[in-house]
Amino acid sequence: MKWLMAAHKFCSCAGLTGYARIPSFVALNTGPVTAFARSPTDQIRADAERLSHIILEMQRCFVLRLCKQLAPGNVSFPQFFLLAYLDRKEVLTMSEIAKKMGHTTAAASGLVARLENLGYVMRSVARDDRRKVMVCITSKGSALVGRIREEMVGNILKILNHLTPDEQKAWLHIYSKIYDYCQSK
Repeated sequence: MKWLMAAHKFCSCAGLTGYARIPSFVALNTGPVTAFARSPTDQIRADAERLSHIILEMQRCFVLRLCKQLAPGNVSFPQFFLLAYLDRKEVLTMSEIAKKMGHTTAAASGLVARLENLGYVMRSVARDDRRKVMVCITSKGSALVGRIREEMVGNILKILNHLTPDEQKAWLHIYSKIYDYCQSK
């Protein structure tokens, strides 16, 4: 519970007020709605509803911070996510970018063109097939990704400082499992 209060304080989210355990009932208070779970299935449902509220509030807080960090570089969220992905890869084709971003090749091309105009990526043609457009991140793009990642790490460290070492390991373990699940989809 200590970590939840830390995340709550860090994000200054006002909607979540916690929950209380009552014999044979669990009260879930997420503001104006209180749900009572009576069976294990209902308890899992109540827990899922509470987690969905927590996740939405945490995402809102983190996205607001990310938005402020991206604003000076005139980079959108999809553009930043592409830059972060490119920063971990050497080079990607336009088709790979479209697939990763869930866009058409034309939409991916527009995304890359904007980043290229800002000096964050470079396009070139493949040596073996001139029809293939290759995209790589520039040092300017890597610097932007590195700066924002450092700010994110700093924010996460603030949250981790409110957790015990066991809670820190548990958080990483759970998030790693969630990450692996999301990557498999």
